[in-house]
Amino acid sequence: MQPYGIQAMLKEGHKHLSGLDEAVLKNIDACKQLSATTRTSLGPNGMNKMVINHLDKLFVTNDASTIVNELEVQHPAAKILVLAAKAQQEEIGDGANLTISFAGELLQNAEELIRMGLHPSEIISGYIKAIDKTIEILGELVEAGSETMDVRNKQQVVSRMRAAIASKQFGQEDRLCSLVADACIQVCPKNPANFNVDNVRVAKILGGGLHNSAVVRGMVLKGDTVGSIKRMEKAKVAVFAGGVDTSATDTKGTVLIHSAEQLENYAKSEEAKVEELIKSVADSGAKVIVSGAAVGEMALHFCERYKLMVLKISSKFELRRFCRTTGAVAILKLSQPNPDDLGYVDLVSVEEIGGVRVTIVKNEEGGNSVSTVVLRASTDSILDDLERAVDDGVNTYKAMCKDSRIVPGAAAAEIELARRVKEFSFKETGLDQYAIAKFAESFEMIPTTLAENAGLNAMEIISSLYAEHANGNVKVGIDLEQGVCKDASVLCVWDLYITKFFALKYAADAVCTVLRVDQIIMAKPAGGPRREQPAGMDED
Repeated sequence: MQPYGIQAMLKEGHKHLSGLDEAVLKNIDACKQLSATTRTSLGPNGMNKMVINHLDKLFVTNDASTIVNELEVQHPAAKILVLAAKAQQEEIGDGANLTISFAGELLQNAEELIRMGLHPSEIISGYIKAIDKTIEILGELVEAGSETMDVRNKQQVVSRMRAAIASKQFGQEDRLCSLVADACIQVCPKNPANFNVDNVRVAKILGGGLHNSAVVRGMVLKGDTVGSIKRMEKAKVAVFAGGVDTSATDTKGTVLIHSAEQLENYAKSEEAKVEELIKSVADSGAKVIVSGAAVGEMALHFCERYKLMVLKISSKFELRRFCRTTGAVAILKLSQPNPDDLGYVDLVSVEEIGGVRVTIVKNEEGGNSVSTVVLRASTDSILDDLERAVDDGVNTYKAMCKDSRIVPGAAAAEIELARRVKEFSFKETGLDQYAIAKFAESFEMIPTTLAENAGLNAMEIISSLYAEHANGNVKVGIDLEQGVCKDASVLCVWDLYITKFFALKYAADAVCTVLRVDQIIMAKPAGGPRREQPAGMDED
């Protein structure tokens, strides 16, 4: 049979979907599925998801960005939401779940409008008006006096960080917040806007519990020292990136040996050479040698003789961080270091934490540019989840260094937005007023979800929230523990303005992108084996 129409134009095997039913509603459906997945893990009482990725690695988490990254989303429209969440994760480091869930809700409402007979372009123009209005209102909800903050004042930092950490580890947020705040304040540079997230490291060690966790000024390296010297105080450090060993030459040579003495001397000359190198390092004042590769037997022997401590750091990223902590310069090959290239540490010691040997490098006085949060927990998946919570906390700290304005949390801001945007929709005359009203309704999803995840009656809570807000109490949110409405400023639940701003903006952008699609044309996937992604790189 001869193909006709668009089939004849394109190569065989492609898929072509067009029109409202096939393209638009299918796209909306795929996005709704994705947001339904992440939505149940929104907020402090959110449920965990178990994701097993293609490498058989198990993730147990309620962190939306991790879930979405590990689900290999194939559907092109749902991928747009994933990209919005990733953008949010990279920009702010928290609020990915809000982005996806809110976008899903907007799309679901758009579907109802389409079924009512509105054209997608009217919905888009309504949504764009609504998001502009939303951002304007969000600016008015900012708590007075929060524009200025002292980023080194622990109490102010914790009040802004609590919400981000509580949404990941509810019930442990106070303990975690004080750890993260301490770690961040220690490494905060003179100009807080230059705060680097990479300077707060996390060391995960099995055993114990969260109450055993601590913050170390400096680095915690897993693994033992190479030699027998386990502790050094106030020492200079030499860092050799290429390893501490005799270097064999690339050229091949033949040595003729006539007598036994020559054979003896031949071996001795190598020894003497190594000894000379190690002695030159010891004479330069260095007490600690850090090697980036293997440490030879003979070199180690002489290091012991000259009482040098030897550390081996095989990851080059860790080596870089080590150099940053100590202020050392990595030297390529084993040679006498310049005094300027040496770093300084207050204390290098090997300690045993929960049966794991770790080397702790402390640098109290120096430029101190790295601090480490040592996390303890009973299983690997709990540790991973704690690490994500710490990451979110550190990212929140970075965000508050740039913009420290806060809005009331616990869904107070969302209900107020819903109320104000709804009022705004009544003033509009065109068809987009319906879209604006639906945009306002979408905000209800957040308190509804928070209430449902905590097992409360959502309808009751939303109606009482609206009643409170109509009376002018704009800071009233949900107290999830008692299941009643309370003032968020009393509960001390604040969200960063910048997190909300970007999450809502990205969600609205993603939704408009999905709604603008009216045809999907998919070519037949190319044959051949699927390319695997390259193995995971370090974050650096």
